[in-house]
Amino acid sequence: LKGTFYPLTGMSKDVQQKLIDDHFLFKEGDRFLQAANACRFWPSGRGIFHNDSKTFLVWCNEEDHLRIISMQMGGDLGQVYRRLVTAVNDIEKRIPFSHNDRLGFLTFCPTNLGTTVRASVHIKVPKLAANKAKLEEVASKFNLQVRGTRGEHTEAEGGIYDISN
Repeated sequence: LKGTFYPLTGMSKDVQQKLIDDHFLFKEGDRFLQAANACRFWPSGRGIFHNDSKTFLVWCNEEDHLRIISMQMGGDLGQVYRRLVTAVNDIEKRIPFSHNDRLGFLTFCPTNLGTTVRASVHIKVPKLAANKAKLEEVASKFNLQVRGTRGEHTEAEGGIYDISN
């Protein structure tokens, strides 16, 4: 998991553009996060870590204090999950996570309470993409969320959607 941390404060335009091109850079919060004071002192105290192979990321103080991401191209979900578990265990040895017996793991955003795990895949579904209502119907049947290629509040690019629990 060796890699580099990029603080948002003082980030050069070249580094910023590279992180945008890699789809790693998060944006300042929306009106809901702003109303909850989650964006106070932006961009101070925020940053992004990624490993050298760009398969593991940690967003610091984007919405929750830490957003831990394991990803890679292809279909080896086992490797993605093992990398995530290894990293979470290593982080928790140094920084204990807040946990409540009734609510599970505690986060800034109440929609992330509980296991705090959101698993998503980027998948091209051309036939379902042609009928957005049918795509939403199928996703709803399996309690899945459909997002655009770049996440929440984005459009699908080339029929590729972010499908998650």
